Formats: sequence, structure tokens, C-alpha cells
Amino acid sequence: MTFTINVPKNFSFWRTVYSHGWCALPPFKVDKENKSLERIFKLASGKHLAVVIKDGKKEKLDIFSTLKLNGNEKKDLIFQLKSCLRMQEDYSEFYKEAREHKEYRWIPKIGAGRLLRAPTVFEDVIKMICTTNCSWALTEIMVSNLCKKLGFKFQDSCFMFPTPEAIAGVTEKYLRKEIRAGYRAPYILELSRRIAKGDIDIDKWRTSSLPTEELFKEVRSVKGIGPYAAGNILKLLGRYDYLAIDSWCRKKYFEIHRNGKASTDTIIERHYKPFGKWRGLFFWMDVTKDWHDREFPL
Repeated sequence: MTFTINVPKNFSFWRTVYSHGWCALPPFKVDKENKSLERIFKLASGKHLAVVIKDGKKEKLDIFSTLKLNGNEKKDLIFQLKSCLRMQEDYSEFYKEAREHKEYRWIPKIGAGRLLRAPTVFEDVIKMICTTNCSWALTEIMVSNLCKKLGFKFQDSCFMFPTPEAIAGVTEKYLRKEIRAGYRAPYILELSRRIAKGDIDIDKWRTSSLPTEELFKEVRSVKGIGPYAAGNILKLLGRYDYLAIDSWCRKKYFEIHRNGKASTDTIIERHYKPFGKWRGLFFWMDVTKDWHDREFPL
């Protein structure tokens, strides 16, 4: 089944795909030859399907589905696609602010700023936990293991991200040995079991009316989520008040603004404070600017 969906003004499909590392983590997959994004989705009807997304003509995206969908299923898929690509969020205020600063005018010019996310908050959170205190290579190993060993098998090499129930059914020892989750294992297991039991509903974070500071505290209340992870999770919820500084971002900032000379996080925070609620996004755009000079930065 093939159909198209309209995209909002100032939307760039390829810049959204390569907005950060999620496009390189399964179930997402980038086909560089065809310049497309692929992924397995699960619909509310219970069906699983592979979807290929490509840039179309006249501000549209071309969607290719392995299944023929009825009206409700198509509506469900479109909602998930738009959510993953952040198409329903308003970035006009962010772009207006960017245009007022010479060094950031490139952002609205190329339609950057939207950060790719998963269909569920659970997937985003588990992946974020898998980025903490480790190399990106280990993050890729952990996420790949989670999908292959605990996710729904769609085809020989295609797997869904595991459900909370699937992870909740294994042991901490299994997560340490088979997934290579290390110290993250008890945190991943506890969160999965809490969700499976209905003790916590983190998907509501995307529609939360809480002030950002309170939502940040709620995210931080989940064991295993520190300030860095919480700040980045908030960005995937559409809140950009926190910078989420890690060693890689810190090093990039030093290179860009201090000729490689080290400084404190307080200095970095002070630099972006004038950007208010958008400061976390300006920070991320700063440290990844060179990615947008390359067609395939990852």
C-alpha cells in the first residue's frame, strides 16, 4: 500500500531523520541508497507492518506499507508517523528566535530542529538509559540485543522494540548477560515491571500539562534516569528547557566557543540562558551543526 502525507512548513525529512542517533538504532533503519527511513510499527488493531518513508514532491512524504490498511489503521499509522517525525509540533517561535541571531539563521533555512523519536515514550526512555555512561557502540549493541532477543520478530532480520511485558518477564541476570545492559539492568527491569503492572504510565508525559520543571522531576523520579537522561527525554517530549550536557556535548562546546579550552557546565548554561525555553534545542543545534553539512552524518 502506498500513500502520501502532507508535511508542515519548514519541515525537512532528512534533517529530522539525522537529528540525532535514534535513526541508527533498531527498529529504525536508514537506507542510504534510497534515502529512506524504515521501521516496523504495531497498530492498535494488533497488526505489525514494515513501513518505508521517503521525501516526496510538493511538501509531501511518500509512505510505503507492507500491508493494505483500512481507514482506522491508516489513521493510526499516520498519527504514529507524524509523532515520530514531530510533524504536529509548532516550531515557528523557535525559528523566529533563530532568525534573530546570525549564527543560527541556518536552522530555519534548512528546516532543522525536529528530533526524531520512537512511537512510544517507553522505547525512548529505555534507549536513553542505554546511552548513559558508555560508548555509542555499546548503546547500539544493547538496543540491538533488546530487539533481537526480546522483540517481536517480523521477518528474519526485522524485529520490533520489546514491550514492557517482554522485558518484565526476564531476570536482571538475563539483561546483564544477554543484553549486556550492565548496571542499567535493574533500572530497565524495574521500569518495565512497573509499567506492565500498571503502576506507572509514562506515555502520558507527551501530553502532560505539568510545568517543565515539575515534569523534569517526575522523569527524574524513575530509577536510572539522571539529569542528562531526563533533559534529553524532555527534548523528545517537546520541552527544551534543559541542556542535557554529557562529555561529548561538553567537548563540542569547548571546540566551538572556547577554542578547545575546557570550562564549567555553569559557563555553558549561562551561554544558552538567553534562549529561554528553547535553550536546550539551540544547544543541540550548536553541537551538531557540522552534521548538517553532510548527507549521512552517522
